[in-house]
Amino acid sequence: MRFHDQPEFPRGFRCASRNVGLKPEGPDLSLFASEVPAAAAALFTRNRFPGAPVLVGRELIRRGRLSAVVVNSKVSNVGTGAAGVEAARRMGAAAAAELGVPAAEVLMSSTGVIGVPLPVERIEAGIRGLAAELQADPLVGARGIMTTDTYPKALSCGVGGATLTWVGKGSGMVEPNLATVLVYVFTDAAFDAPALDRMLRLAVADSLNMLSVDGDTSTSDTCALLANGLAGEVGEAEFLDALRAGCVRLTEMLARDGEGASKLLRATVQGAASERDARTVAKAIVNSPLVKTMAFGADPNVGRVLMAVGKCFDVEQDPARIAVWINQTLVVRDGARVDFDEPALRQELAGDPIELRVDLGLGAARATAYGCDLTHGYIDENASYYSS
Repeated sequence: MRFHDQPEFPRGFRCASRNVGLKPEGPDLSLFASEVPAAAAALFTRNRFPGAPVLVGRELIRRGRLSAVVVNSKVSNVGTGAAGVEAARRMGAAAAAELGVPAAEVLMSSTGVIGVPLPVERIEAGIRGLAAELQADPLVGARGIMTTDTYPKALSCGVGGATLTWVGKGSGMVEPNLATVLVYVFTDAAFDAPALDRMLRLAVADSLNMLSVDGDTSTSDTCALLANGLAGEVGEAEFLDALRAGCVRLTEMLARDGEGASKLLRATVQGAASERDARTVAKAIVNSPLVKTMAFGADPNVGRVLMAVGKCFDVEQDPARIAVWINQTLVVRDGARVDFDEPALRQELAGDPIELRVDLGLGAARATAYGCDLTHGYIDENASYYSS
């Protein structure tokens, strides 16, 4: 899969962002719009304390049709009760009025501090006139949805005669369950909503839903896929391959930019008795604070990897069959540490990314999880997040 050197939108999609007073400086509101209604599917967080935009979004997506997405940063509109739900609806209605589309065709998202009322009046005022600023660079929209991200994230590729574009954000409170952080995927390929839902679930399962920065499932996670059909039909298998590839690439971008992170951490588990077992162990590895600090310290500590595997009590495993590789160096065979060039491996681990591979030796199932190291920067960021 070849991605464009510079991200671009599919036909008919544009975006704009501006500062509406939620942040002291920099864009804090983004609008993504299609010139024609798009078939749509979306997945949302399974956190039992979802934000107001998620509650409203679950209702809206049942129609399988969207014309726009409006997103604010800085304030997540979570823990705000009935007033928060009303504010979310007002935010969507304001974007709909600006674009001249039905309010039921505008998905809204909010990200930022939890438990603070959404300043919806500022958002409504800020949306006025935004349609005139819509333009073709996805990075413009990506900047408006950033919280603790260090850079805007967008990518695109061609598929058949169509284009696929991803825009996303997320640095902390990241371990998705049915979705991830905030990710919006746009295409001019023609698909109906059920097909989009089916493909989105498949793509997310092996990419965005295998992402973890800190093991905490956000209250606002949303992943939406919009297809306006302006490029005509594309083969579903070809499209799904491209969708999966882009989701993996964006997942790695999000992991590498985790709060305070300095390295991408990939954990692949093979030889598992079931896909569920492979996923469970891979996630356990990237979620382990000891493995994450091992990666940060460039320390090839074999015991930490074995610990992360062994603590998965409900996974079928036999310690005598387990093999482990760190950055392609075999460090465990048949459950026992083997001799390896530790100084050379330490030098490798100072780089990026860090690759961990475990073979359980029991079957053919395989899964990869994506994470990052744990640094002093994560503590610094989150110790003062409310005021940041």
